[in-house]
Amino acid sequence: MIDTASHLVLAAVPELGPSQDSPSFTPAMRQASAQLRRLGLTPGAALADAAYDAEHNHRLCHEELGIATTAIKVNPRRTRHSHRWPVTHYRRAMRRAFPRTLYQQRWQAESVFSRLKRHLGAALTARRAPAQDRELLLRVLTHNVALLWRTVAGFQQSNRTI
Repeated sequence: MIDTASHLVLAAVPELGPSQDSPSFTPAMRQASAQLRRLGLTPGAALADAAYDAEHNHRLCHEELGIATTAIKVNPRRTRHSHRWPVTHYRRAMRRAFPRTLYQQRWQAESVFSRLKRHLGAALTARRAPAQDRELLLRVLTHNVALLWRTVAGFQQSNRTI
């Protein structure tokens, strides 16, 4: 889970792949929400692609975590025929009035994933699953520290002192 304003990684749930990402949505959202609440912030919106389209994901965001807006793209393959409307409340609301402008901010998450792979490498060096999990989480931590360091240090050309 990424904060679109700062590009900080708020939550990461390492798992062995290849597999579906959808089961990771709940622990990642809870982790990100808890991080923001520790800072005294409330999550404003949750953005996700069609892989996370499930009523329970919307319900988690709205009812349990208190997130006002979700923009989770409706997956047309989730219904038998794509021309049919979803039956459940939140998915039906997404089909009726999808917040396109908000959803367009999802590119920022892809940008963060790209930056992580470009700066810290796309392949993990650890061999066993627990070590891979630790390596992945250390990369996320490194990414966040680098972002915070750049924010505090400023640009090299600046005369700002710390």
